Amino acid sequence: MKHIAILGSTGSIGTQTLEVVDANPDKLTVEILTANNNSSLLIEQAKKYQPDTVVIANEDKYQEVKEALKDEPIKVFAGNKAIEDIVEFSTIDTIVTAMVGYSGLLPTIKAIKAGKHIALANKETLVVAGEIIKDLVAKHNVNIFPVDSEHSAIFQCLVGETGNEIEKILLTASGGPFRGKDIDFLKTVTAKQALKHPNWSMGAKITIDSASMMNKGFEAIEAKWLFDVKAEQIEVLVHPQSIVHSAVQFQDGSIKAQLGMPDMRVPIQYALTYPDRPLANYPRLNFMDYPNLTFEKPDFKTFRNLQLAFDAMDKGGNMACIINAANEIAVDSFLHDKISFLGMTDLIETCMQKVKFIQTPTIEDYIATDEEARRLALTLIK
Repeated sequence: MKHIAILGSTGSIGTQTLEVVDANPDKLTVEILTANNNSSLLIEQAKKYQPDTVVIANEDKYQEVKEALKDEPIKVFAGNKAIEDIVEFSTIDTIVTAMVGYSGLLPTIKAIKAGKHIALANKETLVVAGEIIKDLVAKHNVNIFPVDSEHSAIFQCLVGETGNEIEKILLTASGGPFRGKDIDFLKTVTAKQALKHPNWSMGAKITIDSASMMNKGFEAIEAKWLFDVKAEQIEVLVHPQSIVHSAVQFQDGSIKAQLGMPDMRVPIQYALTYPDRPLANYPRLNFMDYPNLTFEKPDFKTFRNLQLAFDAMDKGGNMACIINAANEIAVDSFLHDKISFLGMTDLIETCMQKVKFIQTPTIEDYIATDEEARRLALTLIK
């Protein structure tokens, strides 16, 4: 039995992780649940799964959660510091980091230092501080099991290939709701349009990132750190059907790909049960339903966020941290009609130019960079 903590249990990945728990009651049990703001769903989850501890990050909602669970044998805490502290509990084997954005970084670092294995759904952790995370993982002898469908696919392709050189990683992208559109079209798109992803059901932030292609840029940076490859070894392929989740080309020219229906429960389950593949009743891929699988080159000129991410990967240092912070402000502003879709890219590019660049940052530098980039981005929007 694996004892897990789910950081961000009320979001898209968190709720699907609990579905995986439901499907594997003999293998997985929930010790800790945390949420940022959704107190009502956290309470509902706590009553159903009976974890040892729950944490609500929004301290204003502590009394509501505490009162609702007063008759349950469940400890209740509040605040971001509490989330950082609970990852060290000795009762936990694996931590699912499903928090959104930069907020997942410090809890993940603490969890690694405490010797916990990580099921990583929070790509921003590696985007912001990939080099530090990589060093910590090696130092504390823990494993990172990728939850993103693309990185899970790459990981699955590499199982059994120890010692075989990777020539290239083929990172697939659906293209989002605006695939094939031009700059003129993108000038007037709304948040409502951008939130209509053609294949995946995800949270608002990652859905906007998918529409702008920033999500794929972040995934390229994440792949660099997860699989120890260079930027020039990562090729993005637009694959509208989202059936080939990604592939690896080896030095002999052979390519291995992982295919399946677009269902996040599959990579979540693999991350939590590796190396086993328990029976699952998730939808099966029928090739007759997808007789034509197509691939296209990404449009780096129209979707400039993807190019900015590769530029940040080439630059190194704290540049990806700058991009991440500016992007979080940009996406939130776009969702609240304070900035245009293309304005998000302009904002990010300005922050890349103006925030102090540090070639060899410490964790303190990353924290300061995040704060500086957010301040600048908010100023630019006003």
